[in-house]
Amino acid sequence: MRRENDNRGDLPTIGITMGDPAGIGAEVIVKALADHSLRSRARFTIYGMHEQITYAADQAELSAFWSRKPHEEAKLVHDDVVVADFDEFAIEARRLGRPSAEAGRASMRFCEEAISDANDGIIDAVVTAPINKTAWEMAGYPFPGHTELLAAACKTRHVTMMFVAGPLRVALASVHQALFELRNSFTIGLVFQPIDLLHQALRDWFGITAPKIAVAALNPHAGENGRFGDDEIRVIQPAIDMAINAGIRAVGPLPADTLFWRAVQGQFDGVVAMYHDQALIPVKLAAFDSAVNVTLGLPIIRTSPDHGTAYDIVGKNKADPGSMKAAIHLAVDLALKRRRRPTPGSAPSANVPD
Repeated sequence: MRRENDNRGDLPTIGITMGDPAGIGAEVIVKALADHSLRSRARFTIYGMHEQITYAADQAELSAFWSRKPHEEAKLVHDDVVVADFDEFAIEARRLGRPSAEAGRASMRFCEEAISDANDGIIDAVVTAPINKTAWEMAGYPFPGHTELLAAACKTRHVTMMFVAGPLRVALASVHQALFELRNSFTIGLVFQPIDLLHQALRDWFGITAPKIAVAALNPHAGENGRFGDDEIRVIQPAIDMAINAGIRAVGPLPADTLFWRAVQGQFDGVVAMYHDQALIPVKLAAFDSAVNVTLGLPIIRTSPDHGTAYDIVGKNKADPGSMKAAIHLAVDLALKRRRRPTPGSAPSANVPD
């Protein structure tokens, strides 16, 4: 049940979830799509609240460029940009800029419907504006973030978070986990999974025939042969060996303090980091306002901006749409590449040991 494309040609349809309605999601979406050159690349469905979208546009002094339909009817609309309005939710002005159970329920509904439409082929990709983890917890949802929700909704066991930031393409072995708890779940499979998924993504989505992937060490100086920890010998090296045996050009484990500089210089096509901040510090240094988060391993395409709800600037017309624009552009690129494939295929997925 794909939306018709009449005189716009065979353009993809991109779904954009508004994220937490008390955050800056509406503002960055409106500002990003105000760029006509971006709107000309696809059709767009915004899963959110028309009241918040209109308010953000008024604050930014932007004229409306969208139509509005109840979310149950929006998938039948052929307009270039349509707001699928969840008007059953309402966020009081005094609750803007702070987490609430109502905002958590609303942002979850936006995600659930967009993911369902992507799984049904109604939209070609999903771009998610930031949610607030506390709001989801207040609403009673068990997911620590979008990645875990997407994996559950798509019935996908193995997923990996990847960031595209200027010259860097970085996949993470672990994500939302306390650093001191990492050792309890640090396995060969945990490290092999992002190597495998990143390899597939670089090959299938970025057109690199034989990508070279650098794998970061966990400990200082890559452990120095076990002097500063044996994780490199016991876990990371076996995962790299497994990847090499599978035909992947993986190298490492390499000390993280020099690895990212080498990647920026073009010595590697991608990097696998062991934990969240090991990846995100160089990512944000390289492209603070334009980094994009991509979920690997799903049967659908999902990207998102690399920032949070920014409660402190809600309603002040200060939010930078750069990362949202980059996330939308990448979603369009990936949707177009998928359409050009000779046979139907899913997003990169792995056959990963436990």
